[in-house]
Amino acid sequence: MNERLSNRVNNMATSATLAMAAKARELRASGKNIIGLSLGEPDFNVPEFVKDAAIQAVKDNFHAYTPVDGYADLKEAIITKFKRDNNLSYAPNQIVVSTGAKQSLYNLAQVLLNEGDEVLLPAPYWVSYSDIAKVAGGVPVEITTSIDNDFKVTAQELEAAITPKTKMIIYSSPCNPSGSVYSKAELRALADVLVKYPKIIIISDEIYEHINFTEAHASMAQFADMYDQTVTVNGLSKAYAMTGWRIGYIGGPEWIARACNKMQGQATSGANCIGQKAAVVALNNSPSKIKYMVDAFKERRTMILDLLAEIPGIKTNVPEGAFYVFPDISSYFGKVLNGTPINTASDFSLYLLERANVATVTGEAFGDPDCIRISYAASEEDIKQAMKQIKAALV
Repeated sequence: MNERLSNRVNNMATSATLAMAAKARELRASGKNIIGLSLGEPDFNVPEFVKDAAIQAVKDNFHAYTPVDGYADLKEAIITKFKRDNNLSYAPNQIVVSTGAKQSLYNLAQVLLNEGDEVLLPAPYWVSYSDIAKVAGGVPVEITTSIDNDFKVTAQELEAAITPKTKMIIYSSPCNPSGSVYSKAELRALADVLVKYPKIIIISDEIYEHINFTEAHASMAQFADMYDQTVTVNGLSKAYAMTGWRIGYIGGPEWIARACNKMQGQATSGANCIGQKAAVVALNNSPSKIKYMVDAFKERRTMILDLLAEIPGIKTNVPEGAFYVFPDISSYFGKVLNGTPINTASDFSLYLLERANVATVTGEAFGDPDCIRISYAASEEDIKQAMKQIKAALV
């Protein structure tokens, strides 16, 4: 029946992370004990003070439709957060609250891209960037990086990728999937290139901002000459473990925010009322209240890197943020493991699922065919057992 569907959806890839999670659920339903290290979902509970705020919102009868671009008090909380954490000054008409940061990114692509516009994607990149761009008529242009350079694009590589058709660049820092963090100096070097091309819009995805082991997060919009060229995207899913609450937001030029508000008004309208009220309290509190989660992730990072180091043929760097490792597993290409030929990262990831009972995600989905993504947003017990099973399947 695909011929009855639109070309738009037929040409769209299924999210690799969601597809692997679905396959893992199917195998669990069949009786297999699958350890899930594919999804980027913190295993912590939502902080009690955030839950209390949500409960209070229910009691206070916040049940009606919300403003398309978000409650006024949430927008003020976002403005306070941007100033406190990022030294960024925004007005309410520069903020749009959406149903998760993914919708924020989708809105931006829809309002900024025309058919044939090129979108630069430093690779590896989050799986949805490419298809979000394509659905809006954009043409993704990958800028390849290397594990030897911590998967960071250089100013020279960036400038070499720019053409007259370049309209946008999307990047994340800390990065999903690599965990790489751009320093202020590294961003400044990229800004020195981008400032020469004022029509290029920079989308800075900072959803992992607080899960940063360098303790020195930098935003592209902090540079005065980049402020009017940059949209900062963030949300509550990762730092506050509020993945299912679906609250994301942008801060950026007023003309872009106004367009996103218009687009969202014809799609989902405003984000859910209870989640927004809980987000007000979350953002108005100091990030120190969620530091216990960041500390735990840092300990798990050390653990998983130590355990991966015991497995021959796996090359890792040290990710400085988020909760992923992105090892290069290309040394296994061309080999046959227990009767299974391994020629691609997808082969390798599926082999781990079927032989080691561990769900990971192929790097091909992130623009890097030599790697796989492993999430350590899981319990220490699950991480240890998963690494034991992977080692047994490979050695």
